[in-house]
Amino acid sequence: MQLSVVVPVRNEQDNILPLLGEIHAALGEDVDYEVIYVDDGSTDATAQRLLEGMQKFPRLRVLSHRASCGQSTALLSGARAARGEWIATLDGDGQNDPADIPSLLAARGAGAANLDLVAGYRRRRQDTWLKRVSSRIANGVRSRLLGDATPDTGCGLKLIRRTTYLALPYFDHMHRFLPALVQRNGGATVSVEVHHRPRSRGVSNYGLFDRLWVGIVDLFGVMWLQRRARPPQVSEQRRP
Repeated sequence: MQLSVVVPVRNEQDNILPLLGEIHAALGEDVDYEVIYVDDGSTDATAQRLLEGMQKFPRLRVLSHRASCGQSTALLSGARAARGEWIATLDGDGQNDPADIPSLLAARGAGAANLDLVAGYRRRRQDTWLKRVSSRIANGVRSRLLGDATPDTGCGLKLIRRTTYLALPYFDHMHRFLPALVQRNGGATVSVEVHHRPRSRGVSNYGLFDRLWVGIVDLFGVMWLQRRARPPQVSEQRRP
């Protein structure tokens, strides 16, 4: 299978069916793909909407966490279950546009031979001014300290090799540092501009200041990992 689309959700009952329809419309019949939703301990009607989605969309698979474990853990559950060579991730709130997934797939052909990650770049974010400013500051600080040359690591829309994803060190909130972690592992990354849409249904499940303080701690943790990384240059001897 070429592609697994992994979508972590928590209390997104009103976004489930509309987003599923958009994903399937964007990929059509030209891509061999599956869609994996990971219900991260929702307490609303998300589970029921996903059951309805399974009846309507045969490509849909559903995983459930009994209790909420966070977005990074939900993504890891999806990646472990995925059957595709590549994994496309996107947020379940409808702000990422599934119509951008083909652009990420096309970017693989223009990248380096060791390209392992295509990251979405929300140049025109449709968020509150506070979120836009805080994100700009966070991305600037992170890029300067980690040197990952990625303008927007917080974008949920990404394309990554499954084997690469599963080889990365796991920690909570790791999804916000994927470019730096992939580069630490010896892989190349590229950013592609994508659309960003205002949230039209539901409310955010992640607090601004929770992300801020956790992000600071994780930033220094990733710097520590970078300093201790020594990707080997492997060659194989040929028989004379």
